[in-house]
Amino acid sequence: MPVKIRLQRHGKKGKPFYWVVAADARAKRDGKFLEKLGIYNPNTNPATIELKLDNTVKWLQNGAQPTDTARAILSHRGVMLKHHLLGGVRKGALTEEQAEEKFAAWLTEKEQSVADKVSGLDKVKADERAKALAAEKEVNEKRAAEAAAAALPDVEEVAADAEDATASSEEE
Repeated sequence: MPVKIRLQRHGKKGKPFYWVVAADARAKRDGKFLEKLGIYNPNTNPATIELKLDNTVKWLQNGAQPTDTARAILSHRGVMLKHHLLGGVRKGALTEEQAEEKFAAWLTEKEQSVADKVSGLDKVKADERAKALAAEKEVNEKRAAEAAAAALPDVEEVAADAEDATASSEEE
């Protein structure tokens, strides 16, 4: 039985999230599957990907073929690299310790790049919030200046009327 590692759509209209599953290639997209390997949520920024690393590698070693999108997701999380390194261990090109060191180094580098992206997104969000606040403050100051300008002529008229009243009372 040919096995595929593919995405199974869940969620509501316009807000999809996916299960990464190992399924028979002949099964429907959202139908029967052999094992749930993880989740993929593209609605968050950056996208949320949670995988059972060991189970996914086991399926790849047993001959499961990932779809193109699933392959990209697995590569992003390091599953394809781990599968590649374990192939090297099986052939004798690497020892298990060397493979684990390479995978751990790659994993720390990947975590750092994801953290940089998240901090960059936070900085952009903070900058946008600061710009919006500055624009709102400018509009409020403009409104206050217009209100003060509208109120000043009334004060001047009252002062002029008061002067006229005092002048007329002095004449009497």
